Amino acid sequence: MSISYADLGDEVIGREREVELLLAALEAGAHVVLEGPPGTGKTTLLRAVAARQHVPFIFVEGNAELTPGRLVGHFDPAQVLAQGYTPEIFVDGPLLEAMRSGGLLYIEELNRVPEETLNVLLTSMSEGEVHVPRLGSVRAADGFSFVAAMNPYDSVGTARISGAIYDRTCRIAMGYQSPEAENQIGVLRAPEVPDDWRAKVIELVRSTRDHSDVRVGSSVRGVIDLVKVASALAQARGIPVTDWHLGLDAATVALSGRVRLHESSSRTPEEVVRELYEAVFGREPKDEDDDSGEA
Repeated sequence: MSISYADLGDEVIGREREVELLLAALEAGAHVVLEGPPGTGKTTLLRAVAARQHVPFIFVEGNAELTPGRLVGHFDPAQVLAQGYTPEIFVDGPLLEAMRSGGLLYIEELNRVPEETLNVLLTSMSEGEVHVPRLGSVRAADGFSFVAAMNPYDSVGTARISGAIYDRTCRIAMGYQSPEAENQIGVLRAPEVPDDWRAKVIELVRSTRDHSDVRVGSSVRGVIDLVKVASALAQARGIPVTDWHLGLDAATVALSGRVRLHESSSRTPEEVVRELYEAVFGREPKDEDDDSGEA
């Protein structure tokens, strides 16, 4: 079934090029690696594409605990004692589930997966089959695709992906969305707020990606959470969402955990968020000043 960007509706915003490239790669029978920072819509994109193509979507969280056995499957130990190693008691893991159903296997955080598990994937990608001890060979049904995502900026708990994986996959780089796309996402997925104030929130979030002390800035998720927290605070305090101090509190809550500083930085995330907040919303107003949040 052929689909296009327009078929995805409001689920995927500002990703026309990436959707086109992904659909072309999958149509060509290729396996794909989506590479980009967190919050850039990699999982959302894959879920939407799989749903529109009406193919099974099998999600796997990549981490050090993803052993070959967990990925491929296992014989039910209790049944083995009674029946022996028969195919009927084998419990498919996500890889075999995707292969048998011709589905889309999606592994998040590929560079956190142990090398021995990646070696199992290599066989399924290059040969279209996997050999399981005592079960035999399992061939992939038509339509089986493997798509992985990885964050190149996070080095903690990650490993370098081998050239063998890259040689068997197509790579699509996914950067941050445009300001216009992030505004549209904010309108759709966060409470209603004044347009000019939301525009400043987007400017603030985007500025976290360029600060000299910041290694990884906030994604558009920071916009959504900041607006949600500010709206809740406004209701609790009985003041406008544009209040300067309210906005700073919301920004600190929503962004200080998302910005990751360089190890050489002597500053705290809260200090960086306040600096950026003041650059966008102006310095802290004095008592006699208008506290509406206008710079």
